[in-house]
Amino acid sequence: MKAAKQLSQNSQGNDSQDLERLGYVQELLRTMGGFSNFAISFSIISVLTGAVTLYDYGLSMGGPLEMTLGWPLVTVGTLLVALSMAELSSALPTSGAMYHWSAELGGPTWAWFTVWFNIIGLVTVIVGIDYGCARFLVPILGLPSKNSTILLVYGVILLSHGLINQYGVRWVARFNDLSVAVHILGVVILMASLWFFVPKRPLAFLLQASPVGPPVHAPYAWLFVLGLLQAQWTYTGFDGSAHIAEETIDPRRRAPWGMVMAVVVSGVFGYLLVLSLTSVIPDLQRVLNTTDAGGKTIPAVLAIVQLTIGERAGAAVLVLTVLAMWFCGMASVTSLSRTFYSLARDKGMPLWRSWGRIGAHQTPARAIWLSVSLAFLALIYSGAYSVVTSISVVGFYISYIIPVYLGWREKQRWLTKRAPGIWAGRAIPSMFWPWLGQSSFAWSW
Repeated sequence: MKAAKQLSQNSQGNDSQDLERLGYVQELLRTMGGFSNFAISFSIISVLTGAVTLYDYGLSMGGPLEMTLGWPLVTVGTLLVALSMAELSSALPTSGAMYHWSAELGGPTWAWFTVWFNIIGLVTVIVGIDYGCARFLVPILGLPSKNSTILLVYGVILLSHGLINQYGVRWVARFNDLSVAVHILGVVILMASLWFFVPKRPLAFLLQASPVGPPVHAPYAWLFVLGLLQAQWTYTGFDGSAHIAEETIDPRRRAPWGMVMAVVVSGVFGYLLVLSLTSVIPDLQRVLNTTDAGGKTIPAVLAIVQLTIGERAGAAVLVLTVLAMWFCGMASVTSLSRTFYSLARDKGMPLWRSWGRIGAHQTPARAIWLSVSLAFLALIYSGAYSVVTSISVVGFYISYIIPVYLGWREKQRWLTKRAPGIWAGRAIPSMFWPWLGQSSFAWSW
């Protein structure tokens, strides 16, 4: 035990020296292991949050075929982006992630655009997650579904995320580790219940291209593309592993693997969940138009569970979804606060001295509360759920693609800085096609 502790301390010392060579002093508490690093990206992706809250949207746009083909298409595309970002993370393991990569490879103008698109994505994703969590939580608590009540619950949820993030990264790591167990166990139990106790629709049903009252009138191909938002929004935030690189031990190896494996594991479990739900839909119209006692339409996933397994199972799924959303929102606040912290220490925003200050618990406390405050204020301008999620997807993926492009353009400046044994390739586009090189994955948890 003593030898293991000494090894961990030596590793942290080497990581701090490595950070100094990149131009920064170790200020944040570096205690996260590989699993906790993976867990934060997995929690932000949160298949229970994305798949459940936007399942109705995807189903109404493209019907069962959207569920059958949409998820794997988006998974493959996202994985290619994650592989590209993972190599950059191995070469430049710092807080702020894409912001710092763009600054190193393209200069301050590219960095400015990257960081603010990422901030827009993170703020709106917190609004979407936590407001959705509040809407689901209100009926569980037996409170009236008034806008004022939902806003109050939303504020309390944000407050809890701020407090946990302020009082230490160890708490964040523990909750995210628990989040992985909740997500996987919840998905497995729900899938098992649907597969063993509910009659299945014929295979042809899963290939049925039948929109059900889409909000726009357009050819099916365009509706299918719009319906991909369900999966695409789910896959936002996997950069969380890179944002906490300065709090992760051996980040050159663990942060890249954290991102990639979060996408892989979420892809597998998310697709199994989506297929399981779609294969037992009793009636498309009824599922999308089921209402509660107050006459409000309930989420399609809850309608499927209630109509096939029962009211109690529906209540259990509701509680599980709220818990997953809470974990997801907490991890998203972590990512946003590290982005502000990284920008502030480079003097890249107003009042940078304040936002870049480290608190007593070795966390960027003021950046954390700035993140929470902006998420609360942004709710005033949020419209339909699909609008909020669309903004977050656009913001995230622009901030992802910019450093990937710069990495391809300036590959000779960073390629040799990667940790050996991550995966052997020939830079981007080897990051898009990693199997062209000799693969030497080295799992290092």
